Amino acid sequence: MKIYRTSNYLEMSRTAAMILAAQIQLKPDCVLGLATGSTPIGTYEELVRLHRLGYLDFSGVRSANLDEYRGLDRENEQSYYYFMQHHLFRHINISPENTFIPDGSQQDPDKECARYEQTLKQLGGVDLQILGLGHNGHIGFNEPADTFPKATHCVSLTRSTIEANRRFFEKEEDVPRQAYTMGIGTILQAKKILLLVSGSDKADILKEVITGPVTPQVPASILQFHPDVTVIADEAALARLDA
Repeated sequence: MKIYRTSNYLEMSRTAAMILAAQIQLKPDCVLGLATGSTPIGTYEELVRLHRLGYLDFSGVRSANLDEYRGLDRENEQSYYYFMQHHLFRHINISPENTFIPDGSQQDPDKECARYEQTLKQLGGVDLQILGLGHNGHIGFNEPADTFPKATHCVSLTRSTIEANRRFFEKEEDVPRQAYTMGIGTILQAKKILLLVSGSDKADILKEVITGPVTPQVPASILQFHPDVTVIADEAALARLDA
């Protein structure tokens, strides 16, 4: 596990974008695993900037998102489909048919999860996967549990995750209680993984992820077993590792 220490969120975002840009330039038809939430927004902004300057061509790139809220259609402004359009896709030249996200409007969880898992297999796997880190150690929407879920599945969100996402909705009752997410096994199949972490509020959990025991109670701890993980974190997030 490689750790890149950055001074702040902006430097973290630019560092991540440079690694992604290198991946695209080395393999123009690569498959990128994409994440949502506040952490990767700066990285996406930097990718858009590089594209507008003529440095990045996304015409051959394919993307697969980690997760989507169950019960939200694509027109909902809180859906991850909308998030990706707003922060990245509509600002670059990626083909819409090359972007893949679980369909939150599908009510049959078994059918939708099987469909998305098959889609990932047809893509040939993810070359570079971006991950954020939840306060409880979740990656994607893989919450603390008794076991590591292998494949794409429907998960019931924990109270801490619902409260963390409350700020994006008008009221707590609007926050979805379930989501479709790649499983831990699916995530680990990515050839390379970038874990992006920023802020002092993530310092305790990041230390657990990097130095603690591997346990499904801290889902991201499984990344210790992946052969090619790069953690890009700012000084505030890495503060507990210095203790």
